[in-house]
Amino acid sequence: MYVAVKGGERAIENAHRLLANARRGDQSVPELSLDQISEQLGLAVDRVMSEGSLYDRELAALAIKQARGDLIEAIFLVRAFRATLPRFGASQPVDTGAMRVQRRVSSTFKDIPGGQILGPTFDYTHRLLDPSLAEGFVPEAPAVAEASTAPTPRVTDILGRDGLIETSPRAEEGASVGDLTREPLNFPAERDLRLQNLARGDEGFLLAMGYSTQRGYGRNHPFAGEIRFGEVEVEFAAEDVGFAVPLGSIELTECQMVNQFKGSATEAPCFTRGYGLAFGQSERKTMSMALVDRALRARELGEEALAPAQDEEFVLSHSDNVQATGFVEHLKLPHYVDFQSELGLLRKLRKEFAESSSETNTPDAMKEAAE
Repeated sequence: MYVAVKGGERAIENAHRLLANARRGDQSVPELSLDQISEQLGLAVDRVMSEGSLYDRELAALAIKQARGDLIEAIFLVRAFRATLPRFGASQPVDTGAMRVQRRVSSTFKDIPGGQILGPTFDYTHRLLDPSLAEGFVPEAPAVAEASTAPTPRVTDILGRDGLIETSPRAEEGASVGDLTREPLNFPAERDLRLQNLARGDEGFLLAMGYSTQRGYGRNHPFAGEIRFGEVEVEFAAEDVGFAVPLGSIELTECQMVNQFKGSATEAPCFTRGYGLAFGQSERKTMSMALVDRALRARELGEEALAPAQDEEFVLSHSDNVQATGFVEHLKLPHYVDFQSELGLLRKLRKEFAESSSETNTPDAMKEAAE
């Protein structure tokens, strides 16, 4: 229940002190370090980097610590910091085909060039709580082997060689790529902006939208063509030197969904695509993103858009958790004047209703109604 807050800045300052103490918790317990968060809560860090649109593990770990583990608040912090950074240019498109793969699975082919690589995954765990983790568990060293030099071509590229899947949609030569961090989203939106929006979108929202397409709310019958996780090189085209300069490597997860056939009187049937890409190991996010990407291509592929996941404006306008949080949580702010006006109107309407009811319930009115 809200009451009027007295004290103004002093009350806010005290609230900040309370928050700092709540964040720290019992001071007899050792404080979490940023390295501990980055190394042991890596998937949370990956999500904050992806939805915060900033690849920096240390800053993401700091945001998680400052937000007391509230990932949406941490994403907000990272985006706010990102907005203060200067921009020197855009990197070259990364080549995920040359990824140094740590995990790679395909549900479409058992044997693929370069092989299936299970890597670190929850997929085959028993989902049973492990009490040994509460006692300082030290894991066994994993099996190691020399890195394979065998190429790992993308499954969609293999299908593409035989014309079994549509060519990857490409922008026109020389066309500028939109930037949601600098320009507001307008509709209809091209695929470059849609993918940017989905990459920054809330994982839970995309998961629900992707799930809806699998349950029949949208034309979607997907196969996971390939999910790969690993390191890719990032290069920057420096005008002063006249060639691309390597900046380092980052970890990415990429998902290529293979969807049902399409065709027409002039085009042979072939599979269609859905695509997802995110920082770090973010498989659930990229799979959901790929499902929603395919659903949002309904207009482009000449399909009737009937389901929520196919509604571009609905999906893109509601996927951003920072924007959604602001709109929902502003309800916590004082709305005393608005509520009093609503309350006054309601009392007036109830009074008029009571007067009208009393007039219809008089003996003469009841007698007249009976006759």
